[in-house]
Amino acid sequence: MNPNYIRTMIKWLFRLLWGAGIAVVYYLVLSLFFDTPIEHEIKIANRKLAEQYATLSSRYDSLYSVMENVSARDNNIHKMLFEAEPYSPAKDSTNIVFEIADLQNRSNTELGDDFIERVGLLSQRVYNVNSQIESTLKFTEQNRAQANATPAIQPVVNPDFSLLTASFGNRIHPFYKSMRHHPGVDFSLPEGTAVFATADGVVSEINLRGQNTGISVKIKHDNRFDTFYGNLEKVLVTNGQRVKRGEVIAFSGNSGLSFAPHLHYEVRLRGKAVDPLDYFFLDVDVSSIERLRKTAAAGMQAFD
Repeated sequence: MNPNYIRTMIKWLFRLLWGAGIAVVYYLVLSLFFDTPIEHEIKIANRKLAEQYATLSSRYDSLYSVMENVSARDNNIHKMLFEAEPYSPAKDSTNIVFEIADLQNRSNTELGDDFIERVGLLSQRVYNVNSQIESTLKFTEQNRAQANATPAIQPVVNPDFSLLTASFGNRIHPFYKSMRHHPGVDFSLPEGTAVFATADGVVSEINLRGQNTGISVKIKHDNRFDTFYGNLEKVLVTNGQRVKRGEVIAFSGNSGLSFAPHLHYEVRLRGKAVDPLDYFFLDVDVSSIERLRKTAAAGMQAFD
């Protein structure tokens, strides 16, 4: 056989194999690093699905948090009004939380099943909270007089809670400069600010010359509660007068042993002073009360 022919055939065979090898390499590169149009569309759809699931999951968590806050507030109201634990339906399962990073490792079916389960838990939670609220409403209707006679609002207009300057507990007395028990809370106010009764009741005591709390009013609400309003400028009610929650009973002032114009307010349960912050529940939700408590506690000095 002609040697030149053999060499020519080898060259052509080598070129053929070289071309085939390059084609295989190109195919592998394209397969590994580039999607087909269908694969590209599927990846986009999966990415959008994961993003939508993350958004729905975030909204679910927010709604669940709202339900928890509503439940906590209802519990607090029931305890304050009736000194009893509220009706408690069967407890629902623990709220399920998924990390966003885990979404990439879940199939569409798994994501759907997970979300259906979470919606079911939320539905159960809504049902439980609704039953709890209905129980409280029913109890309130049956005991309306008792509910109306329970302190439940702030004694002054204070929507942003900025007027509260000294809380219940041990505080530095502004004149004696020593740590003393402060049996109420103080609201920093201009003189002449309207002061409201915080529950239905009967005016049981008016003092126009109190050494420490100056001009003051005491209201008896029922066999459990009394409220006390001190350091006033002027009293608008008379002894023995019946008052309603929200009725203006006095104007704030700077009378008595007072460091600055303010209202001193107390709540007494069966004769014992208790923290008034626990009895603002018609004005303030549970989480806000805790923030308010910390803010008020930060001011160590009372005004009286």
